[in-house]
Amino acid sequence: MDQKSGQEVWDPDWIERSKLVEVEGVTLVSGTAENWSRLWAFAARPDDLLICTYPKAGTTWIQEIVDMVQHGGDPQKCARAPMQKRMPFIDLFLPKPMTSGLEDAEGMPSPRTMKTHLPAQLLPPSFWEQNCKIIYVARNAKDSAVSYFHFHRMNQGMPEPGNWDQFLEAFLVGKVACGSWFDHVRGWWEAKKWHPILYLFYEDMKEDPAREIQKVAQFLGIELTAPVLKRIVQHTTFESMKDNPMANYSTLPTFFLDQGVSPFMRKGVVGDWKVHFTVAQSERLDEICAQKLESSGLVFRTEP
Repeated sequence: MDQKSGQEVWDPDWIERSKLVEVEGVTLVSGTAENWSRLWAFAARPDDLLICTYPKAGTTWIQEIVDMVQHGGDPQKCARAPMQKRMPFIDLFLPKPMTSGLEDAEGMPSPRTMKTHLPAQLLPPSFWEQNCKIIYVARNAKDSAVSYFHFHRMNQGMPEPGNWDQFLEAFLVGKVACGSWFDHVRGWWEAKKWHPILYLFYEDMKEDPAREIQKVAQFLGIELTAPVLKRIVQHTTFESMKDNPMANYSTLPTFFLDQGVSPFMRKGVVGDWKVHFTVAQSERLDEICAQKLESSGLVFRTEP
């Protein structure tokens, strides 16, 4: 921490690509696995709000929407700090002396809003015990895989992705950080039957953001006037967020997130998977999806 500015100071030598380690049958990055006992013992509070997604499913988008809803659509209040400080990522453990998302969360006053990419079965039990509200966003597997691949390329702390074909193979069998996409989306879908979870779909958010933002507000017990709703919609467009340094992670050094390789906010569309998938890869994923999500009631759209 720089004493004058109060900003965290990064050293390039701290950053190295993580390895994958299994925890309870789910592959996680090594930093999370090494701190598992601390994370599992995390003490949630009844008024905590948890935002959960499989990686690259519109996480930052829903975080900014929630922050705007919570602050009456005031963009100035949402510019108080970068996203990772406003809503700590509890399962992110950076190399020391960087603070972890868990430490940031533990030091926050209530009410807290936090983020996780954990599957439902690995969520620290205090969140269930305290009956915390949870917002989950799911994105179709094809676009998720493509976005996650490019994220691995630019994030120098993530495992080496290999080429697209290699990464997709690992994705299909769940040997990527946070495990199987299929198990993740289904596990949280099942959990909403017995826990207060607002389950949203990325494709619905793209189709009608105002409608989905209203769902968020209603879930949080907040009334939005028409002008405030309009302001939130405008503030959280992809174009607006791509230019917002408090949301686009441009405050982090390039030796960690190299946005020259691929922007953190890359395209934000439905259907970009068609640029990457072969016909055979698309058909194979469709088959696995049908098998893994059978009888769940979960349906995903892969077209705009």
